[in-house]
Amino acid sequence: MTPEQVLALFPGSNEDAEIRSRLSQPPSQFGVSSFLVRPDKYASKDKFAGISQITFTLLDGRVSTFSIGYNGPEYSHVDKFVTKFVEGTNLPAVDQWEAYVGMDNQLKILKCSEIEIRVFAGGPSGNLNYVLMKDLEAEKKLKDRRAKAREKATPETQ
Repeated sequence: MTPEQVLALFPGSNEDAEIRSRLSQPPSQFGVSSFLVRPDKYASKDKFAGISQITFTLLDGRVSTFSIGYNGPEYSHVDKFVTKFVEGTNLPAVDQWEAYVGMDNQLKILKCSEIEIRVFAGGPSGNLNYVLMKDLEAEKKLKDRRAKAREKATPETQ
């Protein structure tokens, strides 16, 4: 998606000075930029109930990652959040998600061929709950660009 397609989901966001300011800044040397949407500021807020903010990261002007921050609720285990999150979708059930070692009760990851989804449950009243979705092809492209830049910056030793 382009920023314009994203903003169309939040009527009025196109005129938001903070968003316009972020989008007017040039991308990083690697083609990365980002902007944040707070859905409760716009007419479509009812569609995004319980969501405090969505951060969009762009690579070459297209969304490559987005993170959805929630206002709760508090979950006793991340499995309950994943179960709620996958309701009404074609995403696999919670038993198909991998626990993140050391954070087994809080973080689950679903790895597919082209995307990765992370679901985190935590914080007082669930105020740190989030879902992060990454385009793995875009992530690989960005890693390659950074590696090439490091190679250029580091003189070869012979």
